[in-house]
Order: sequence, then structure tokens, then C-alpha cells
Amino acid sequence: MEQESDRGVHVLFFPLMAHGHMLPTLDMARLFTARGARATIITTPHNAPVFQNSLQIDAGSRIDLRTIEFPTREVGLPEGLENLDMVTTQDIQLKFFRAISMLSRPLEALVEELAPDALVADIFFPFANDIAAGHGIPRLAFHGTSFFSMCAAESVQRHRPHEKVSSDDELFRLPGLPDEIMMTRSQIRDELKISVETDFTRLLKRSHQAAGRCFGMIVNSFHELEPSYVDHYRNALGKRAWHIGPVSLCNRNLQEKAQRGGKGVSIDGHECLKWLDSRGPGSVVYVCFGTTSKFSDAQLQEIATGLEASGQDFVWVVSRDRKQEKGNEGEGQDDWLPEGFGKRIQGRGLIIRGWAPQVLILDHRSVGGFVTHCGWNSVLEGISAGLPMVTWPIFAEQSTTRKLVTRGPWRIGGRGSGPRRWGK
Repeated sequence: MEQESDRGVHVLFFPLMAHGHMLPTLDMARLFTARGARATIITTPHNAPVFQNSLQIDAGSRIDLRTIEFPTREVGLPEGLENLDMVTTQDIQLKFFRAISMLSRPLEALVEELAPDALVADIFFPFANDIAAGHGIPRLAFHGTSFFSMCAAESVQRHRPHEKVSSDDELFRLPGLPDEIMMTRSQIRDELKISVETDFTRLLKRSHQAAGRCFGMIVNSFHELEPSYVDHYRNALGKRAWHIGPVSLCNRNLQEKAQRGGKGVSIDGHECLKWLDSRGPGSVVYVCFGTTSKFSDAQLQEIATGLEASGQDFVWVVSRDRKQEKGNEGEGQDDWLPEGFGKRIQGRGLIIRGWAPQVLILDHRSVGGFVTHCGWNSVLEGISAGLPMVTWPIFAEQSTTRKLVTRGPWRIGGRGSGPRRWGK
């Protein structure tokens, strides 16, 4: 019989159903298995291809994949809407997170069946604490953000400095942090400042409370990047955490970089590489605002006009196909672009609709700059590629992350526009 010591520690990974959470979780699982552990990733059927594509390439992996049903019908979501990147309205968002809260029983059934040694669950799954405790194993939480952002959010929650200013644009200092960090009310995450609770803000509150009581946090960062905030989080705030990033650096397989993301890739990675190979070193600007940022046609037209006027070669990722958003099957697919835009930028601009092989693009020698929404994964990938950044935060903690990029000691980027609110 196989000895327990030969099997290695078995860890379950349960990421939120969004590319920005699933892909770093896949990389985390790789890091664990590289050190002798076994890993099982849990997801839903429509999200499984994101992992399957990568695991097929990495044939010798010690990573298994298990699926649980996502309760779309029970909450009134369309069949197949199992990923946060597909959410287009606040009503759908509320239904999506209501479905998330119903995943406790299927998760517990898997923990019972697989008997793992530990559970790494996304911060959005507060029920993971009780499940892990009931089976005598530690629950580690994964947030997908920086130590700096977590420390800033803790300062807001504890001291409520935004309640002492008279307008959304008045600056105030975040108390108790290692540095003087000035913010405005408009830059704070909505759930930290809204006084009227909703189902969503209650979920976030429960999630952060549960994360504070779990065995510890796993953070996609490293000490040298934000040393004072790693130390502040652990020592001043008294929270247990391990920094294991940047996790994307564990991925050295060119084929996997080109194909990661599964369904929704609108351009072949090798076709993208061929286009980039034809440009000079450092000549291309990469523009991407993440998979969950939503822009109106008017905003997209302004971005297009700016890119055209810049005279710069560019790769621009539009998070999804606009024809799908508008509900038609082909006619008027590009009516959000200025008239004649495609012809005028032919040869110097590449538009990618849907998922893009971002790590592959950022690492290419022809890319010399990155216009980013300041999602933490994107910022880390930009840093790993050694690129200067133009920051354009959209929502959540992205305005906080911008301060890391644009101020000392980093000073590796400049301020763009933003923030933009959902639906505006």
C-alpha cells in the first residue's frame, strides 16, 4: 500500500469563478506541486476548460481537477453564466454572488470525499472556514491583491477617515500606515463607504471577517516589493500571511502562455507573436483594462481616438465582443469604433476582442509600455516584464494600487484617467 509520506500533502484549491482569480490559483497549485504536494482545483463545468487546456499541456502535473455544479437556475441566471467576467449589470452581479453563497454543500461533499490536508479558498467563500474546521484542516484564504491594499482597507475600516471630509474630492490621510497615504472618498472601494447594506456588501463583510479568522492568507506578492506593508500586515495588524509571488513567474511554457485562458481567446497566441515580431524593440504600447471592466461605446471611441492620435503602435484588448453584448450575431460588430478607424490604423494597431495572452504579450521585446487598470495580477505581470505603466483604475482597490505604481519608492508609472464607475 502506498505510504502517506509518499503521497505528499494534498491541498484543495477553490478559486472564485473569474479569470483574475482562477489563473493565479492555477499557478499557485503549480508552486505547491513543485515542492512535493498534490493539488486538486475545484471549479464549475463552464470554467473547467480554463484549467484543462493548461493541464493538458503540462502532462506530468500532479494537479487534479474536480467540478461542482453552479446553481444558475436556482438564482435566475442564464445557463452557462458561471464566470464573473460575464456579469454585465448589478442585478446579474447580485444573482451571481447569491449563487456563490450556495456552494457550501458541494464544497463540503468534496472535502468529505477527498480528505485533503488543507483548503486554499478564495476570500469570497466565507463558508470555507467552517467546512475546514469541521474536518480538522486549516483554511488558507487567497485575496488576489497586495499587502498595501489590504493594509489600506484595514485603515479605512478601523478609522473611517472618509467620514470626516465634506466632499468626494477632499483629500484625507489613511491613519496608522507606515507612509503618508492620501486618498479621496471617490477612490475608496464602495463596500467600505456605503452606509446602507446590500446582499453584496454583506457578503464582502462576511468574507473579510472570515479571512481574519482563518489559518492565514496567501498573498501573490514578495517581501522586497512592499517590505513595510508586509511587516505592517503581520506585525502591527497581527495577521498571519505568506507571500509566494509573483506566481505567474512559475509559468515558463510558451505554449501554455499562448493558450491560457481557455474559451474566449479571439486571437491565436502564435498569430499575436508573429505580429509583435514584426515591430521594433520597445515600440508597442499594450492597452488592457482587465476582463471585468465595462466601457460604453462612447468611452471606447475616445480610447480609439486617443490611440490613433498618439501615432504609436499598439495592442488594445477589448474585454469582450461588442456584438455579443448588443445581442446581435454579426451586423454592426464594430459600430463602437470611429468610422474608418480600422483602415487608418492598419499595420500599426492590433485589436484583441475577448481574452488575450497577456503574459506572452508583456514579455515580448517589442512591447515598451503598459496602459493598465491596476488590477493586481496585471501590475505584477507588468513589473515582472520590466515595463513602465500608465494607470487607469476602474473599481475595487485599483485606485489604491495606483498609488504603489506612481509614488515612491516604486515610481514605475504615471497617472492616466479614471476611476470609472460601473455603467458610466
